[in-house]
Amino acid sequence: MSHTRSSDARTLPMPDLRGSFPGPFATSPYADAIEEQTAHWLRAFPLIGSPGEAKALCNITAHGVARVLPTADRDGVFLCADLFLWLTAFDDVHGEAEGGRDTARLVRRISHCVHLLAGHDEPAADDDAYIAALRDLLHRFRERATPAQYLRLTAHLRDNLFGILWEAHHLDRPDQVTLSDYCAMRPHTVFVRTVMATAEVALRYELTEDQRASTAVRELEKAVADLAGWINDLASYAKETDRGGPTPPSLPTLLIRHRECDLEEAFRLASRMCEGQASTARLRITELAANSENALADHARAMEAVAASYVWHIGHARYDSFGEVGAMQ
Repeated sequence: MSHTRSSDARTLPMPDLRGSFPGPFATSPYADAIEEQTAHWLRAFPLIGSPGEAKALCNITAHGVARVLPTADRDGVFLCADLFLWLTAFDDVHGEAEGGRDTARLVRRISHCVHLLAGHDEPAADDDAYIAALRDLLHRFRERATPAQYLRLTAHLRDNLFGILWEAHHLDRPDQVTLSDYCAMRPHTVFVRTVMATAEVALRYELTEDQRASTAVRELEKAVADLAGWINDLASYAKETDRGGPTPPSLPTLLIRHRECDLEEAFRLASRMCEGQASTARLRITELAANSENALADHARAMEAVAASYVWHIGHARYDSFGEVGAMQ
């Protein structure tokens, strides 16, 4: 049975994930310190102009990362929080706010970031706070990650930047997005694969390539990635549609078009999809957590925390149509 939520006098079905992720979710003892650290980091790298939006961004980032990394050390959670603050601020300011109006400008911004990700670290005259902040982040990750972890992280960050550009390009043309394309791109726009990569760095474990290619790991990661994007779509639907203008690409709008159903039925279908992936994730977490190989058990616990963090986000004010704007994706 699905939960419900109210949106513009409608009651829309929401997924019931209590069977797979019942909570309460473990939280880092550094949650308050993370919020203070991200606020300090934003003063050094002013990515958000509005104090209210900056405060909201720091709050949800801190508490989200505290649930992703409940057992990580202080430096690890600080580093990951700063990265997701950067990603969300970049998406909010340059993707959602500007990208649809001036996609060419967004392409130029992203190209500067890609130069840094490729190791071309020469400051330019037109560098801004976002480039300076990314440079700081990459330096800190190089010091903590193994070479393979660093390459994996930067690859996922490039995917995120492409996802932001892809989404901006389709903001006013959602009818051109197919359901299969959207499901393939959504993990990149919700940053969940990058969350997974940073968990390995912060928690100081690393899978072998054979472990990473196993069916159990691939199915677990796909289930968590899909779940993260889909529940975010359902939670943010009211806020997204209250903005006016074209309805942005999201799972409910695509289901309405492809399944020829109304909004309530689209939410019902999406909720069942979320519940199915949550069940798959739980099955694989249980399987891998019992494995004698320590890295696989560590990965199972890390993916459980990643999923829990996205489940927790459903109830945050960011996804209220009248809530605060400018927080974690």
